[in-house]
Amino acid sequence: MSHWEHVEVGGPSMRLFVDVPPAARAFAAVIVIQHGPGVDKFIQDRVENLAQHGYLAVAPDLYHRQPEDGDMMTRIGRLRDPEVVRDVNATVSYLRRLKDTQLGDIGIIGFCMGGRVTYLMAGSNPVFKAAGVFYGGNIKKAWGEGPPPFELTPYIRCPIAGFFGMDDTNPSPSDVEKISAQLKKYGKPHEFHIYPGAGHAFLNFLNPTTFREEPAKDAWEKLLEFLRKHLSAIRQPC
Repeated sequence: MSHWEHVEVGGPSMRLFVDVPPAARAFAAVIVIQHGPGVDKFIQDRVENLAQHGYLAVAPDLYHRQPEDGDMMTRIGRLRDPEVVRDVNATVSYLRRLKDTQLGDIGIIGFCMGGRVTYLMAGSNPVFKAAGVFYGGNIKKAWGEGPPPFELTPYIRCPIAGFFGMDDTNPSPSDVEKISAQLKKYGKPHEFHIYPGAGHAFLNFLNPTTFREEPAKDAWEKLLEFLRKHLSAIRQPC
Protein backbone atom coordinates (compact mmCIF):
# COMPACT_ATOMS: atom_id res chain seq x y z
CA MET A 1 0.00 0.00 0.00
CA SER A 2 1.31 3.46 -0.84
CA HIS A 3 2.36 5.70 2.03
CA TRP A 4 4.70 8.52 3.06
CA GLU A 5 8.07 8.01 4.72
CA HIS A 6 10.71 10.49 5.88
CA VAL A 7 14.51 10.49 5.59
CA GLU A 8 17.15 12.83 6.95
CA VAL A 9 19.41 14.61 4.46
CA GLY A 10 21.45 16.86 6.70
CA GLY A 11 18.68 19.39 7.27
CA PRO A 12 14.91 19.31 7.14
CA SER A 13 13.60 15.77 6.71
CA MET A 14 12.53 14.83 3.21
CA ARG A 15 9.23 13.13 2.46
CA LEU A 16 9.18 10.06 0.23
CA PHE A 17 6.03 8.69 -1.39
CA VAL A 18 6.52 4.92 -1.42
CA ASP A 19 4.68 1.91 -2.78
CA VAL A 20 5.76 -1.72 -2.54
CA PRO A 21 4.62 -4.57 -4.80
CA PRO A 22 2.07 -6.85 -3.15
CA ALA A 23 3.14 -10.31 -2.02
CA ALA A 24 6.81 -9.94 -2.94
CA ARG A 25 10.12 -9.79 -1.08
CA ALA A 26 12.55 -9.42 -3.97
CA PHE A 27 12.11 -6.66 -6.51
CA ALA A 28 13.85 -4.02 -8.56
CA ALA A 29 13.27 -0.42 -7.52
CA VAL A 30 12.44 2.74 -9.48
CA ILE A 31 12.96 6.26 -8.17
CA VAL A 32 10.36 8.62 -9.65
CA ILE A 33 11.42 12.26 -9.90
CA GLN A 34 8.67 14.85 -9.63
CA HIS A 35 7.56 17.40 -12.19
CA GLY A 36 7.14 21.09 -11.45
CA PRO A 37 3.94 20.76 -9.38
CA GLY A 38 5.77 18.42 -6.99
CA VAL A 39 4.86 14.95 -5.75
CA ASP A 40 1.23 15.46 -6.68
CA LYS A 41 -1.51 13.00 -7.66
CA PHE A 42 0.09 12.40 -11.05
CA ILE A 43 3.47 11.45 -9.57
CA GLN A 44 1.77 9.38 -6.88
CA ASP A 45 -0.18 7.57 -9.59
CA ARG A 46 3.06 6.73 -11.44
CA VAL A 47 4.55 5.34 -8.21
CA GLU A 48 1.47 3.19 -7.60
CA ASN A 49 1.40 2.01 -11.21
CA LEU A 50 5.03 0.90 -11.03
CA ALA A 51 4.31 -1.02 -7.83
CA GLN A 52 1.45 -2.78 -9.61
CA HIS A 53 4.00 -3.86 -12.21
CA GLY A 54 6.30 -5.34 -9.61
CA TYR A 55 8.66 -2.49 -8.73
CA LEU A 56 9.38 -0.91 -5.38
CA ALA A 57 8.72 2.71 -6.33
CA VAL A 58 9.54 5.88 -4.44
CA ALA A 59 9.23 9.60 -5.19
CA PRO A 60 11.31 12.07 -3.12
CA ASP A 61 9.92 15.53 -2.42
CA LEU A 62 12.67 17.75 -3.80
CA TYR A 63 10.96 20.89 -2.50
CA HIS A 64 11.43 19.86 1.13
CA ARG A 65 13.97 22.63 1.86
CA GLN A 66 11.61 25.34 0.67
CA PRO A 67 8.77 27.25 2.28
CA GLU A 68 5.43 26.38 0.79
CA ASP A 69 5.04 29.61 -1.11
CA GLY A 70 5.60 30.89 -4.61
CA ASP A 71 4.38 29.56 -7.91
CA MET A 72 5.76 26.48 -9.64
CA MET A 73 8.49 28.31 -11.59
CA THR A 74 9.66 30.06 -8.43
CA ARG A 75 9.98 26.75 -6.63
CA ILE A 76 11.83 25.13 -9.53
CA GLY A 77 14.16 28.13 -9.63
CA ARG A 78 15.16 27.58 -6.00
CA LEU A 79 16.48 24.07 -6.67
CA ARG A 80 20.25 23.55 -6.83
CA ASP A 81 21.94 20.56 -8.43
CA PRO A 82 24.23 19.64 -5.50
CA GLU A 83 21.21 19.49 -3.17
CA VAL A 84 19.17 17.54 -5.71
CA VAL A 85 21.96 14.98 -6.10
CA ARG A 86 22.18 14.69 -2.31
CA ASP A 87 18.42 14.13 -2.06
CA VAL A 88 18.31 11.42 -4.73
CA ASN A 89 21.35 9.70 -3.25
CA ALA A 90 19.58 9.75 0.14
CA THR A 91 16.64 8.04 -1.57
CA VAL A 92 18.98 5.33 -2.86
CA SER A 93 20.31 4.86 0.69
CA TYR A 94 16.73 4.59 1.98
CA LEU A 95 16.03 1.78 -0.48
CA ARG A 96 19.15 -0.09 0.53
CA ARG A 97 18.26 0.13 4.24
CA LEU A 98 14.80 -1.40 3.91
CA LYS A 99 14.36 -4.49 6.06
CA ASP A 100 12.74 -7.78 5.06
CA THR A 101 13.29 -7.08 1.38
CA GLN A 102 15.75 -8.21 -1.27
CA LEU A 103 16.57 -5.18 -3.38
CA GLY A 104 17.54 -5.76 -6.99
CA ASP A 105 18.58 -3.21 -9.58
CA ILE A 106 17.61 0.45 -9.24
CA GLY A 107 16.25 2.57 -12.08
CA ILE A 108 15.21 6.20 -12.22
CA ILE A 109 12.58 8.08 -14.22
CA GLY A 110 11.38 11.67 -14.19
CA PHE A 111 8.95 14.10 -15.77
CA CYS A 112 9.56 17.67 -16.94
CA MET A 113 12.15 19.04 -14.48
CA GLY A 114 12.33 15.46 -13.21
CA GLY A 115 13.47 14.34 -16.65
CA ARG A 116 16.35 16.78 -16.35
CA VAL A 117 17.14 15.48 -12.86
CA THR A 118 17.04 11.91 -14.19
CA TYR A 119 19.70 12.77 -16.78
CA LEU A 120 21.71 14.54 -14.08
CA MET A 121 21.59 11.48 -11.82
CA ALA A 122 22.42 9.05 -14.63
CA GLY A 123 25.69 10.95 -14.99
CA SER A 124 26.24 11.40 -11.24
CA ASN A 125 25.69 7.97 -9.69
CA PRO A 126 26.63 4.65 -11.34
CA VAL A 127 24.07 2.73 -9.27
CA PHE A 128 21.31 3.25 -11.84
CA LYS A 129 20.73 0.48 -14.37
CA ALA A 130 18.10 2.31 -16.45
CA ALA A 131 16.90 5.90 -16.80
CA GLY A 132 13.66 7.18 -18.31
CA VAL A 133 13.53 10.85 -19.34
CA PHE A 134 10.07 12.29 -20.01
CA TYR A 135 10.30 15.65 -21.80
CA GLY A 136 13.19 16.85 -19.65
CA GLY A 137 13.97 20.49 -20.40
CA ASN A 138 17.06 22.56 -19.58
CA ILE A 139 19.40 19.57 -19.71
CA LYS A 140 22.11 21.89 -21.03
CA LYS A 141 21.74 24.32 -18.10
CA ALA A 142 23.21 24.08 -14.60
CA TRP A 143 21.21 24.80 -11.47
CA GLY A 144 23.76 26.44 -9.21
CA GLU A 145 27.28 25.08 -8.89
CA GLY A 146 28.54 22.18 -10.96
CA PRO A 147 28.23 21.15 -14.59
CA PRO A 148 24.90 20.90 -16.38
CA PRO A 149 23.53 17.38 -16.93
CA PHE A 150 24.50 17.54 -20.63
CA GLU A 151 28.18 17.75 -19.70
CA LEU A 152 27.90 14.63 -17.56
CA THR A 153 27.04 12.47 -20.58
CA PRO A 154 30.50 10.79 -20.65
CA TYR A 155 29.85 9.45 -17.13
CA ILE A 156 26.47 7.85 -17.84
CA ARG A 157 26.64 4.10 -17.28
CA CYS A 158 23.06 3.02 -17.97
CA PRO A 159 20.78 2.95 -21.01
CA ILE A 160 18.40 5.89 -21.38
CA ALA A 161 14.88 5.98 -22.80
CA GLY A 162 13.55 9.39 -23.77
CA PHE A 163 9.97 10.44 -24.49
CA PHE A 164 9.29 13.82 -26.09
CA GLY A 165 6.55 15.81 -27.80
CA MET A 166 7.08 17.14 -31.30
CA ASP A 167 5.28 20.36 -30.33
CA ASP A 168 7.35 20.96 -27.20
CA THR A 169 9.64 23.97 -26.97
CA ASN A 170 11.69 22.90 -23.91
CA PRO A 171 13.03 20.52 -25.00
CA SER A 172 12.40 21.31 -28.64
CA PRO A 173 12.93 18.67 -31.34
CA SER A 174 16.25 20.40 -32.04
CA ASP A 175 17.22 20.03 -28.36
CA VAL A 176 16.33 16.35 -28.50
CA GLU A 177 18.54 15.87 -31.56
CA LYS A 178 21.47 17.52 -29.77
CA ILE A 179 21.02 15.34 -26.69
CA SER A 180 20.83 12.22 -28.85
CA ALA A 181 23.95 13.29 -30.74
CA GLN A 182 25.80 13.77 -27.45
CA LEU A 183 24.81 10.30 -26.28
CA LYS A 184 25.91 8.81 -29.60
CA LYS A 185 29.21 10.70 -29.41
CA TYR A 186 30.08 8.92 -26.18
CA GLY A 187 28.62 5.57 -27.17
CA LYS A 188 25.77 5.65 -24.64
CA PRO A 189 22.86 3.31 -25.47
CA HIS A 190 19.58 5.16 -25.74
CA GLU A 191 16.19 5.07 -27.40
CA PHE A 192 14.27 8.27 -28.03
CA HIS A 193 10.59 8.45 -28.94
CA ILE A 194 9.07 11.68 -30.29
CA TYR A 195 5.28 12.01 -30.59
CA PRO A 196 3.60 14.23 -33.23
CA GLY A 197 0.71 16.27 -31.91
CA ALA A 198 2.07 16.21 -28.36
CA GLY A 199 3.76 19.01 -26.45
CA HIS A 200 5.20 19.30 -22.98
CA ALA A 201 3.68 17.25 -20.13
CA PHE A 202 1.65 15.06 -22.47
CA LEU A 203 1.44 12.28 -19.84
CA ASN A 204 0.00 14.54 -17.15
CA PHE A 205 -3.66 13.56 -16.98
CA LEU A 206 -4.25 16.26 -14.36
CA ASN A 207 -3.82 18.91 -17.05
CA PRO A 208 -6.42 18.51 -19.84
CA THR A 209 -4.66 21.20 -21.88
CA THR A 210 -1.44 19.20 -22.27
CA PHE A 211 -2.59 15.58 -21.80
CA ARG A 212 -2.59 13.41 -24.93
CA GLU A 213 -4.10 10.01 -24.24
CA GLU A 214 -2.66 7.90 -27.05
CA PRO A 215 0.94 9.19 -26.87
CA ALA A 216 0.78 8.93 -23.06
CA LYS A 217 -0.35 5.31 -23.22
CA ASP A 218 2.27 4.38 -25.79
CA ALA A 219 5.10 6.13 -23.93
CA TRP A 220 4.25 4.46 -20.62
CA GLU A 221 4.02 1.02 -22.23
CA LYS A 222 7.41 1.57 -23.85
CA LEU A 223 8.84 2.71 -20.52
CA LEU A 224 7.59 -0.45 -18.78
CA GLU A 225 9.08 -2.59 -21.54
CA PHE A 226 12.38 -0.71 -21.19
CA LEU A 227 12.42 -1.30 -17.42
CA ARG A 228 11.62 -5.00 -17.83
CA LYS A 229 14.56 -5.30 -20.19
CA HIS A 230 17.12 -3.57 -18.01
CA LEU A 231 16.10 -4.03 -14.36
CA SER A 232 16.41 -7.33 -12.54
CA ALA A 233 15.00 -8.30 -9.16
CA ILE A 234 18.44 -9.79 -8.49
CA ARG A 235 20.92 -7.03 -7.85
CA GLN A 236 23.62 -6.65 -10.46
CA PRO A 237 27.12 -5.39 -9.63
CA CYS A 238 27.74 -1.68 -10.26
